[in-house]
Amino acid sequence: METTAAQPSPARSLSTEAVHAGREDLAGLGLHAPPLDLSTTYPSYDSRAEAARIDAFATTGERPDGPPVYARLDNPTTARFENALARLEGTESAVAFASGMAALTACLLARAGAGLRHVVAVRPLYGCSDHLLTAGLLGTEVTWVQPEGIAEAIRPDTGLVLVESPANPTLAELDLAAIAEACGEVPLLADNTFATPVLQRPAESGARIVLHSATKYLGGHGDVLAGVVACDEEFARQLRQVRFATGGVLHPLAGYLLLRGLSTLPVRMRAASETAAELARRLGSDPRIARVHYPRLGGAMVAFEVHGDPHEVISGVRLITPAVSLGSVDTLIQHPASISHRIVDAGDRRAAGVSDRLLRMSVGLESTEDLWADLDQALGAEPARVDRTGPRAETATAAAGR
Repeated sequence: METTAAQPSPARSLSTEAVHAGREDLAGLGLHAPPLDLSTTYPSYDSRAEAARIDAFATTGERPDGPPVYARLDNPTTARFENALARLEGTESAVAFASGMAALTACLLARAGAGLRHVVAVRPLYGCSDHLLTAGLLGTEVTWVQPEGIAEAIRPDTGLVLVESPANPTLAELDLAAIAEACGEVPLLADNTFATPVLQRPAESGARIVLHSATKYLGGHGDVLAGVVACDEEFARQLRQVRFATGGVLHPLAGYLLLRGLSTLPVRMRAASETAAELARRLGSDPRIARVHYPRLGGAMVAFEVHGDPHEVISGVRLITPAVSLGSVDTLIQHPASISHRIVDAGDRRAAGVSDRLLRMSVGLESTEDLWADLDQALGAEPARVDRTGPRAETATAAAGR
């Protein structure tokens, strides 16, 4: 079964693209809902033709014409999601993986395969992304810099510049266009998990590679694990070859759920962002809160530092779910220093603005008043001594000095 490619379409709004991208051929097939293809292998009575298609894929990474040969090369259901996400991000192609970390690993391996093992990165990043770079598990070397130090840190063997904006978990924002210019010929990889293409499209600012933990907002319901990279077709071919060789493929059921998730992504993001902005405003004027981080870009993530014990807040919520991850329809809260960024060296973590009193909240689709009532009771009584000097609430960008 053939699927529509991520070709340019007549100018349509993001909301319309989210509903229709990857589904344009369904009416012609006599279908309304996208089909779910669970096949691991595909029959062929022409083994010579199969050999030629496998040779072509191994050489170029281009999707084989006709039915897939094997599910590790391609899958029609997953391809629909890839095509749709590429359309939303404004890139030529996208390649899906079994998780966000598998997607990042493939990017690093693809560049390392060309002898470009050095990475320039800006903290904070998601904790496991930080660990993957720092631990050198893939033979990569990383240089950590502030944004203004990127150009100077680039070497002949630099394969990627890696940033995340808004950043996990501080929500610090970066000037992606300025960073892309500083990168020169080195590809900029921007993790767009928190913003999604609803709030920003990094490719429009010069990022050549856009990464998502699709587990989060793209899936949107806390029931799918996935990663995806939006990029040009040249890099997509390299990623497909890495995916085939390493096996980090996305299960077709996950591809089906992700395509369905994209259709409601704009509605979910806008509704959750409206609630998050109001909660950030209330937290910012609350004497129990030392600092609020909320990006100027907007979004459904709020981070805040408490004067009291953050662990008491985690144990005190009743409606909000105390759990790692984010981007679901229900609101989640977690303590990054204990969970998502625990694997990062404590000194590096704090230097990147991830304090031990910081809480990260992923706002869902519940009532604003119900969420506030739960936060209010979980925060408890006002501490006896609170330093109220200076503003308590500020955007993540201002907090980061930019």
